[in-house]
Amino acid sequence: MIGPGQDEAGLKARSAPANVQTSALLAYDYGPSHPLRVKRLDLTGQLIKACGLPWPEENIAPASLTQLACFHDPGYLAALEKFSDSGQGDEYYAFAYGLGLNDNPAFPGLWPMARLIAGASLRAMEKVISEGCPAVFVPSGGMHHALPGRASGFCYINDLGIIIRHLLSRGHKVAYVDLDAHHGDGVQWPFYENDRVLTISIHQSPLTLFPDSGLAEETGRGRGLGYAVNIPLWPDSDDDIYITCFEAVVPPLLRAFAPDYIITQLGVDGMWSDPMANLGLTTRAYLHCFRRLKDLAWGRWIATGGGGYNLMNVARCWTLAWAVMLGRENTLPSLLPAGFCARHNLDPEDSFLLDPPGLRHGRHWLRAQEEYKQALTYLKTHLMPRWGF
Repeated sequence: MIGPGQDEAGLKARSAPANVQTSALLAYDYGPSHPLRVKRLDLTGQLIKACGLPWPEENIAPASLTQLACFHDPGYLAALEKFSDSGQGDEYYAFAYGLGLNDNPAFPGLWPMARLIAGASLRAMEKVISEGCPAVFVPSGGMHHALPGRASGFCYINDLGIIIRHLLSRGHKVAYVDLDAHHGDGVQWPFYENDRVLTISIHQSPLTLFPDSGLAEETGRGRGLGYAVNIPLWPDSDDDIYITCFEAVVPPLLRAFAPDYIITQLGVDGMWSDPMANLGLTTRAYLHCFRRLKDLAWGRWIATGGGGYNLMNVARCWTLAWAVMLGRENTLPSLLPAGFCARHNLDPEDSFLLDPPGLRHGRHWLRAQEEYKQALTYLKTHLMPRWGF
């Protein structure tokens, strides 16, 4: 999809897709019992290289306080820095800022890590805007639960909100597409009344999963009415349900909105074996969405990581995403490379990079069929007509 002010010749002149990653993030750890493992970034890089794909590293400048403050409240940033320095929180921090709780613990280097994550996503933004990269993948990003004044859902700094604010300050329109199993609340609410930001989130129903938001009825307010789009899915929703929902909403709305830049959160905790959600997806659904997003966003695509708590699933899916950006997904093997399997003690005959064909129908699948149809019916009745559909 060619965006405003672009032509085919201009797109051909652009440089290759790029990635932003740094091993400096591997120095930080939420703690041995925390579900979010920074190791998944390293595992993803290992698999990408094992598949023969490029994965360069660079030094990333941490985001400055000024850059963070375009989205986050100054009081919260001050508390976060102090909280990180002390390594522990008191009751005020815990209740006022969401810090020190089980989801958002204190650990050494929390503040530097948060700034580095935001810095990596800002670097990705500049690669697309200033260096002509048609797509940039920053797997460390995607912290979509952090609110302007509060940590939430393993997220301390909302790198997505920060880059959206920076793009808006330059006069751009921005579309945000969230594939994470958890609703992208930290991006939706700050822009809920803004008609220059379109947010689309496909996620597990808030009736069954954190963060208790993301109903189809949440469609924006004031000038932003119609610019928040949610598709809640019932547990055991499968690849066909997910692809149907994606196709019904994402392509037509992105074309109608015609954003200058498209930001995606590629959380993969919708995989059937993820321990933190209950959807029934395989790599088939994600590969379809990655390909379609490339069609729709090429030339202005900032792709971040997100959720994913089965580490091998994260590595597999994000390797697929990067291969799609490079146009090399058809060269990937169906099984994980033998050397990678040996390094991680995996059976090379039963370790799939691409899941074999076949849909998984869990015990909630029949209700999942009804729930997604109800969600799409609501959107087609109450939201899509605002866009001329």
